[in-house]
Amino acid sequence: MKQRHFSMLRDFHLADWFTLANAFCGTGAIFAAMRFLQDGVVRDLLIGMALIPLAFVFDALDGRIARWRKVSSTLGRELDSLADVISFGVAPAALGYACGLQGGWDWLILSGFVGCGVSRLARYNVTAETLADGGDKVKYFEGTPIPTSVVIVGLLAWAAWRGAIGPDIWLGMIQLGPWQLHPLALVFALSGALMISKTLRIPKP
Repeated sequence: MKQRHFSMLRDFHLADWFTLANAFCGTGAIFAAMRFLQDGVVRDLLIGMALIPLAFVFDALDGRIARWRKVSSTLGRELDSLADVISFGVAPAALGYACGLQGGWDWLILSGFVGCGVSRLARYNVTAETLADGGDKVKYFEGTPIPTSVVIVGLLAWAAWRGAIGPDIWLGMIQLGPWQLHPLALVFALSGALMISKTLRIPKP
């Protein structure tokens, strides 16, 4: 049978479109952070931050829709992980950078946060695939799920709303060796550490 153009899109399930909406929101948040850095309009930054909770809604709905329609696939799981990396990994880091976490140590922490999120999702996918071979389901999360970064975005949104960004960012800045560190960046370090924890187990609904 001859393959038609866009045949992959035609094979998408309803839940997959919600997953793509999640990725769309995360990408929009990254662009909003870039726009703020370009023009300095706080409203753009707040709009970008508002897209992350919306991405969280789409992320929750895609799983519910997949279970409701009793349709799941390896493609859907991979799409979900890739969308989550954008919306709950890269986008929060970009928003944090836009808020003023721009020191050398901040860069390392934000990059490490994204790396922890990617590692967390990869571990979950491998675990889910292993259990699926045995006809079982994943019963718990090892480490906090990456969408919990929406809490960090909420904190940043509050700071932006209060004008506590840039040189006025909460907790200020300290010089450590050759680079600067904004202590607020440590919330990203804590979140990343919790995501890759092997001992923290959270029941999966």
